[in-house]
Amino acid sequence: MDVSTGDFNAPHSMGTTIIGVTYNGGVVLGADSRTSTGMYVANRASDKITQLTDNVYLCRSGSAADSQIVSDYVRYFLHQHTIQLGQPATVKVAANLARLLSYNNKNMLQTGLIIGGWDKYEGGKIYGIPLGGTLLEQPFAIGGSGSSYLYGFFDQAWKEGMTREEAEQLVVKAVSLAIARDGASGGVVRTVTINSEGVTRNFYPSDKLSLWHEELEPQNSLLDILSTGSPEPMVS
Repeated sequence: MDVSTGDFNAPHSMGTTIIGVTYNGGVVLGADSRTSTGMYVANRASDKITQLTDNVYLCRSGSAADSQIVSDYVRYFLHQHTIQLGQPATVKVAANLARLLSYNNKNMLQTGLIIGGWDKYEGGKIYGIPLGGTLLEQPFAIGGSGSSYLYGFFDQAWKEGMTREEAEQLVVKAVSLAIARDGASGGVVRTVTINSEGVTRNFYPSDKLSLWHEELEPQNSLLDILSTGSPEPMVS
């Protein structure tokens, strides 16, 4: 890569794959972990699933700075809301706060969000907030640059009444498919499962993900080879 192109000075972007899926009893959120600065991978293991409250999480895509500041503001307002009411905020309240911030600042923000969680009033809910600040309640939501490869897959694979295991397997498979096709998605897969019992985080390293069409198996890097020991001297 030619450093004179200015890629190193480009804004941090999470050209991302983010997913939220409802199942019979809760929701599963998933995301890859690649953060880019132009064509340069600035962070290969970032966490794009941010906690807002004990029962609500947010998946971030687009500009890393924009999505982080929106999630920080939403978390702050939800904390105040919980103190005033004396009970946890619902998923719908969290989604509407994020929608309000995104819509009122739509000319300055470049971020798409997926909010998922569980509350005692409505159970597991998924809300998508694309660019512009529209709020969409959906049984499943996909976002980021990798999402364009997944719409047909979800039309075929998603079904109502899935179990927790089926929903998590669907999310991991979908993110790994997007990683295989989308150059801006990569790294590991992280998932968050939220239901009446609480929150469970899972981590899937890249060498444990399925390989898809024409994907190459991971190879040892030069650093791995050098760390195994001194190279044998060349004999002329």
